Amino acid sequence: MNTEMGKIADALRDAEEGQTPLQRKMAELSKTLTKLVIGISIFVFLFGMIKAGDFSGGHILDTFLVAVALAVAAIPEGLPAIVTIVLSIGVTSMAKRKALIRKLSAVETLGCTQIICTDKTGTLTQNKMTVTDKVTFDEKLLAKAMALCSDAEIKPGDTESMGEPTEAALVNYANSLGLPKYELVKEAPRIGEAPFDSNRKMMSTVHQVQDNFIQYTKGACEILLDRCSGYLSENGVVPMTEDIKKEIKVKNKEFADKALRVLGAAYREYSQKPKSFEAEDLEKDLIFIGFTGMIDPCRPEVYEAIKECRKAGIRPIMITGDHIDTAVAIGKDLKIIKDVSEAMEGAELEKLTDIELIDVVKKCSVFARVQPEHKTRIVRALKTQDYIVAMTGDGVNDAPSIKAADIGVAMGITGTDVTKGASDMVLADDNFATIVNAVEEGRKIYDNIRKVLQFQLSTNMAEVIYVFVASVLGITIVTPAQLLWINMVTDSTPGLALGMEKAERKLNEKKAKTCWRRCIFRWCWIRYGSSRIGYGSNRYYIIFPWRIYGKWNLESCGI
Repeated sequence: MNTEMGKIADALRDAEEGQTPLQRKMAELSKTLTKLVIGISIFVFLFGMIKAGDFSGGHILDTFLVAVALAVAAIPEGLPAIVTIVLSIGVTSMAKRKALIRKLSAVETLGCTQIICTDKTGTLTQNKMTVTDKVTFDEKLLAKAMALCSDAEIKPGDTESMGEPTEAALVNYANSLGLPKYELVKEAPRIGEAPFDSNRKMMSTVHQVQDNFIQYTKGACEILLDRCSGYLSENGVVPMTEDIKKEIKVKNKEFADKALRVLGAAYREYSQKPKSFEAEDLEKDLIFIGFTGMIDPCRPEVYEAIKECRKAGIRPIMITGDHIDTAVAIGKDLKIIKDVSEAMEGAELEKLTDIELIDVVKKCSVFARVQPEHKTRIVRALKTQDYIVAMTGDGVNDAPSIKAADIGVAMGITGTDVTKGASDMVLADDNFATIVNAVEEGRKIYDNIRKVLQFQLSTNMAEVIYVFVASVLGITIVTPAQLLWINMVTDSTPGLALGMEKAERKLNEKKAKTCWRRCIFRWCWIRYGSSRIGYGSNRYYIIFPWRIYGKWNLESCGI
């Protein structure tokens, strides 16, 4: 449990799985119905006994059966079956739209989603990196360093490499300059490495060139510069100065402002094989070579998907490991944010307490240079404010945040098995637009379940009144068994039809609210057409002949 994998397993174990909005509301409804049923049954039983004035054993049994009949009439026995069937049909519908549901309850939760926290690369963008710009005085050395310090590979005769998209772009860049990686590896085979780490944001490899050794390091420019003591200029290697660092950072920002992903490269020479390949031993006294700018275009369909999110009252939040300037540029382009004030770096987030973070997540919709543990903190801060949160991820480190979210979304193409196992939904195409489509489907299902609930409550209330009036008149019209048959068979069929209705017009443009007072209001309006609506400032009074039922802000109820 002290290993990194152990820490992730521990975080997954500690992540609490709360109830879905439907489960919470059904629990509330169950408590209310239970109290109502018990109250009505006791009242009817006592009323029947007092009215008859006969406390003999036979009469007690008859009155008890009437009370049981009322209890059966009040409880919508067919509701659980209908809800399960509707959710199952929803799973099939979403699978056709490339959203694979792993947990049945996730179908309904999607309909209540209010915030979608999404990664940038591959989800909002096409995950097809291409090197478009570079800054260096030795382009061949820069390309060689980038290609050798990567795990992507290219075969003889191929024009495209295979591997992680960023590294593949770097290998393709070197290949375009006549430096195929398979030839570079023959000249300088790798003998050791310090693998990429999200905390260091760097990777280093050591290669043997005849009797000498050379190390190449690539990573985030702002971090790499702090490990460099030299700079490869037009006049050769010169000492690294603060002025040179400042100049590089300015150029880096220019690239990032154009939504380019920037990676820097450096090297270090050895006369003998390094004694240690640990990162802290390798990544120091480096000579800065230059940096590349890569473009990863946004998916065309994401622009419309973001608009749909806004219309539906869903707030998209972008969480990425990229430089903040790159993240802000993408965020502005997709209309996720308006300016840099709505963005924050992971280093700043690290300094905040959990209470301070709650205020920050209210205004910030782009988080850059984040660590995996930051994602979990962001999710918890949002859930503290009672938001229904969806979180996407692909790496093993993303599993805890995906588990902590109300809807954990894993990438089907680039996602790891650990992440998929912790998720509620898997995107077959790794596309943000698919999440929005799934939310639309979830809203339809949630809306249909609400219709089913209204129908079931209305018919059951009619049965209660029917049985109660009959008992007052001393008539036994239906037995408890017959009522159970009516509830399970006769009422369930129309309820199932309601659950399979098509989506209402502009359903996805309504704000996601889990307000069930709207159901009660609509039911009361149907039942009591003589009711009046009075106005008071921005609120309404629901007035019945015998009392003021409540004072609600109808806008907050979605009415």
